[in-house]
Amino acid sequence: MTKRILVVEDNEDSRFILVVTLRRIGYETIEAETGTEGVEQALSEKPDLIIMDLGLPGMSGIDAARAIKDNPTTAHIPIIAHTAWSEDHWKEEALKVGMVDYLEKPVSRELMKATIEKFIVSQEKESGRKARTISEQNKTQAVRIC
Repeated sequence: MTKRILVVEDNEDSRFILVVTLRRIGYETIEAETGTEGVEQALSEKPDLIIMDLGLPGMSGIDAARAIKDNPTTAHIPIIAHTAWSEDHWKEEALKVGMVDYLEKPVSRELMKATIEKFIVSQEKESGRKARTISEQNKTQAVRIC
């Protein structure tokens, strides 16, 4: 199944370049222009990962990430900051609200792909572990019943 990535970026050109890059890598994309739209799309679409700009109109990327992480329905979704803001102060803020990584623009295709795969692959491993645990529990229960 193709993994879906929500791109939250207010700059139309930056969003277009990022979406084209992600599609060429093999991901399906969902787009949002503002922090508020990003939160709404995260809730309705439940993407596998979110790439979020920090300097968004209205609700900032930091506030949008906080809202997504505070909601039990979306809290598990990894969020990667993708911004022109320097790491000096903002990386710490992004990580505090639950973002999993911080990429300062411009980002090469290779770095973007590697960063995404780091979090999507870890999600798949965790899902596999949960499935095995449930399967093992079911076997144990079946043995007890017999």
